[in-house]
Formats: sequence, structure tokens, C-alpha cells
Amino acid sequence: MFVELMPLLAGRTVLITVAKVDDKTLRVNVIPHGKADDNPALTTPLTFTGPPEELDAELGKHLAGYVQTHQQTASTLAEAKATLEAAAKAAQEEAKRKKATVKSPPTATVAEPASTPSTATPTPGNAVPSSAPLETLGLFPPATSQSQGGLAL
Repeated sequence: MFVELMPLLAGRTVLITVAKVDDKTLRVNVIPHGKADDNPALTTPLTFTGPPEELDAELGKHLAGYVQTHQQTASTLAEAKATLEAAAKAAQEEAKRKKATVKSPPTATVAEPASTPSTATPTPGNAVPSSAPLETLGLFPPATSQSQGGLAL
């Protein structure tokens, strides 16, 4: 049992408690205590409940599986943390690069924007023809005084 726990004990303390549930059953708790900066997933406890004979025969095998899963989780978390740190660093470098290109003066002259029609008085070149109706367009058709079927439209 302790051989299986050795990899788990490499960077942390492991608390093991044994309690008697009834006359034929024991409960064994394996609780890893991590460092202050460890992910809480690495401090998930493991509980075994069973008769003493079964615990003697099976506990070592189950602890080995638990330790292996614990190590894989720690490795996955470390890889994810490294990936996130690399992505954050790349994003900071990209932001610095964009900021540097925005601050540098442009090398070519900026073309003036195309003239847009203004709401001011029209010039002779773009005058509104006098034959155009001077109605205000709306969402609904203009009201008429004709009636159809007893309803005024």
C-alpha cells in the first residue's frame, strides 16, 4: 500500500484515516494535502469502504490507480497552465506590435474621403428638379377621403 502512495507523496502530505463502520466494515479515507497554489482538483479525497479482508487484498491496487489518475490530472493541469501562459504572452506581444504600428506615422498621404451628399442647400450641379413632389414619405400611405364599403380610408 505504501509503495503505491510514494509517487503521491512526492510533493504533498497524504492523510489516511480509518474508521469502523460496523462489526464487519471499515472505511479508509485517503486525503492528499497540496501546496497553497495547487488546483483543488489535486486534493480530491478517496474513500474505500469494505470488510478488512477485502481492503487488505484490494486497497493497494485501487491506490495505484488513484495515484496514476492524480498524476495524469496534475500533468494535464500543468500543460493547460503552460498553454494559457503562452497564449497570454503571445496576445500581449501582438497587442504591443499593433500599438507600435498605430503610433508610427503613416508613410503615404491619406486620400480625402469621397464627398457625400449634404443636407445643406443644394448647389446648382446637384439641384433637386422642380417637378419632384415635395411630400414627406412615411411608413403608412397618405390618408385619402375616399370610402369603400362604409370605411373611410
